Amino acid sequence: MNKLEELRQLKEQIALGGGQKRIDAQHDKGKLTARERLEILFDEGSFVENDVFVSHRCSNFGMADTKAPGDGVVTGYGTVDGRLVFAYAQDFTVLGGSLGEYHAEKIVKVQEMALKMGAPIVGLNDSGGARIQEGVNALSGFGKIFRNNTISSGVIPQISVIMGPCAGGAVYSPAITDFIFMVDKTSQMFITGPEVIKTVTGEDIPAEQLGGAMTHNSVSGVAHFIGTDDTNTLMQVRELISYMPSNNLETVPAFATNDDPNRMIPEFNEIIPENPNKAYDMYDIITKLADDGKIFDVMPHYAKNMVTCFIRLNGATVGVIANQPKFGAGCLDINASDKAARFIRRCDAFNIPLLTIEDVPGFLPGADQEYGGIIRHGAKMLYAYCEATVPKITMILRKAYGGAYIGMCNKELGADIVMAWPSAQIAVMGASGAANIVFRKDIKSAEDPEAMRQEKIAEYEEKFNNPYRAAEMGYVDDVIEPATARQRIISAFDMLSTKRESLPAKKHGNIPL
Repeated sequence: MNKLEELRQLKEQIALGGGQKRIDAQHDKGKLTARERLEILFDEGSFVENDVFVSHRCSNFGMADTKAPGDGVVTGYGTVDGRLVFAYAQDFTVLGGSLGEYHAEKIVKVQEMALKMGAPIVGLNDSGGARIQEGVNALSGFGKIFRNNTISSGVIPQISVIMGPCAGGAVYSPAITDFIFMVDKTSQMFITGPEVIKTVTGEDIPAEQLGGAMTHNSVSGVAHFIGTDDTNTLMQVRELISYMPSNNLETVPAFATNDDPNRMIPEFNEIIPENPNKAYDMYDIITKLADDGKIFDVMPHYAKNMVTCFIRLNGATVGVIANQPKFGAGCLDINASDKAARFIRRCDAFNIPLLTIEDVPGFLPGADQEYGGIIRHGAKMLYAYCEATVPKITMILRKAYGGAYIGMCNKELGADIVMAWPSAQIAVMGASGAANIVFRKDIKSAEDPEAMRQEKIAEYEEKFNNPYRAAEMGYVDDVIEPATARQRIISAFDMLSTKRESLPAKKHGNIPL
């Protein structure tokens, strides 16, 4: 056999991973192999594998005689829509994708390459966890990966895709990254699995309920996206990358669009209900504003009273934070504050302008919220807005009350432009509550207290429940005709495109985590 033939055979053997039997078992579970996943993620024929021949060097517990092609992980680079992206994919067919010393070293190397090149990195996680036979060497590998995740945070986009089990220490690499995707029914994340929980606490809980995709997308807020299967999930990853710059020194990608930036939206003039307590769907506003009505929703199943999504305006990415009147009247609570704060910081890190669409009656009242630390969690959102130096536009549609009005990025939190619709109500609180406090004595002493109360509510509404008093004071830059909203927002972002703002020199701030 000549040298060239030997090389080809070796690579073919390594490409089979744990062998056909284990590949078939992977397929039987509804899962693709590591290399099949990479083929979907990257542009056709663009993926280049690194460290093909690396294997473990462990001799404990019979490992000396155990072959592990690629040491259970495939690493390399390629293009996604023509842009450079790095990736690693754990191979469950090889030792259950378990992480050993050299498995970790391969991941560390590709992380460092991505950081040097200023390119996004995608981690496809499908692993039984730390390789027990390698003991502390495996744990050391996790530590190196976590540190690289942290150093790269805010410099390059880091995307984690959970495509099988991800347990114990392995969950902390995804947790540090910018986005987590999970595959419905075939992926789980947990610190301690069902068996450990049953042993320690006696609680019997299925793995899917404990750490399945929908659990982390809707209950814990650990994951941001859910896919129906491997292919659907990876196509979502490709779409997400299209909204992100490659690194923190680049501006957002721009795409050609046929959607007129001066397009009017006449239905906006009638979209806000006359009754201030009646709900409407904030997605109707966002989709009509966006180029071609297209949005990329982030965490759609978690804290539904807050919408966080990417859209394009005149071809360029914009991050949207909006209250959702359909859920909890759009109140701010612990989960909504966390969701928004993380999204704001992510956008700011990667130079993505922020559009805040406001209709908020206040912070959610209740002992559960107070005991859960709504003060601390709400402060994260305020902190994130104040710290963000990207262009920031706020558009007030209806309610903007009290501390929540400030929390949704008012002028003092750093909004560059604040627009309001004629339906906006900007005040310390709603008219009914305010009248009860301000005019308490008048109401109490009146012959007809209820008639007096209604009179005072109307008086308060006339004075404060409109955008004009705030506009008089300069807190609102303009009260606009709703139909012109898209044109006015695009024009404002265009004006703000050369914005330069820097914060005082410091090691880092102390966000109220």
